[in-house]
Parts: sequence; C-alpha cells; structure tokens
Amino acid sequence: MRQIIYALGFSLLCSQAQAHGPTPQKAKESVTIQAPVAKVWEAVKNFDDIGHWHPDLKAAEGDGKNQSGGTRKLTFQNGESIVEELDYYNDAEHEYSYRLKTENVKALPTSSHTVDLKVAHGDSTDSTVVTLKSRFYRGDTGNTPPENLSDAAAVEAMTRFFKDGLNGLKAKLEK
Repeated sequence: MRQIIYALGFSLLCSQAQAHGPTPQKAKESVTIQAPVAKVWEAVKNFDDIGHWHPDLKAAEGDGKNQSGGTRKLTFQNGESIVEELDYYNDAEHEYSYRLKTENVKALPTSSHTVDLKVAHGDSTDSTVVTLKSRFYRGDTGNTPPENLSDAAAVEAMTRFFKDGLNGLKAKLEK
C-alpha cells in the first residue's frame, strides 16, 4: 500500500512539473552610431517617431505625449498593428520605457512586453550607443503553444525587431 501511495505522489509531482505556463524571455541589442548623443536623442526622443527610422513599420502614430501614459500605434509592413504605452520618460537621461498595451500576435508574437530604450555616450564625443532591452512572454501562454507563438519565435521576432530598428536608425543618422 505504501508503494502505491508513493507511486501516486511521484506521478502527481511529475505531471505538475510538466504543466507550467510560459517563462519570461529577454532580448537586448545595441548599436554604436557615429553621431553625437544630442543628434541621436533628437531622432528617438519622440515616442511616436519610431516610424521615421524603423524599416519594419509601415506607420507609427500616437498622442504626442512623451510622458507616462502616452500611447502609440505601430502598423507593421504586413498591415497588422499593436498599441504601446509609455511607462517612464526621462529627457535629461536620454531614456524611456514602454509596454505592450494591445497585443496582436500577427504583428509581433508576444502576449506582453516591456522595452527600455537608452541613448548613451560611446567611446568618443562623436559616437553614441543606443540600447534596446526587453522582457516579454510568448504569444501563446498555454502549456503547448504552436511553433509560431513559442518562446523561440518570440525571442527571434523581438531580437529581429530590435536589430532592424537599430540598423535603420544607424543608417538614417550616418548618411
């Protein structure tokens, strides 16, 4: 009888260990731009202006508020959109943070994300480092997500979005 109880307890523990939800994922990308901090910050400081330098976007529009609660709608090249909201904005420190407000896994396969953008001095007075880092969850938060909404798909999409955006910003500012 004792062995049966142990066996049942063990199988219950094993089944619970396999039935877990998603874990937070992370992405971080940086680029060095040969331009002074002031010029780079001028290009990225308006939360709504991402569409001017990010090649993955067809359009970006917002409420013009560079403060907590400001929102923007991003429309991707495939016509799908998401809405993001500013949580933190610091003009003097050249940084802001925002989060996903309205998800759309056809635009970006995350169910939630937060992003920090930071503009900092590079190795010389004419170089600047822009860093994007994010914490996010996959598009399908169930226990067995389809491949296109998995952790790997979310990491790949967010990393690609960051790299494309940073490369677009660099290309625009180093003309």
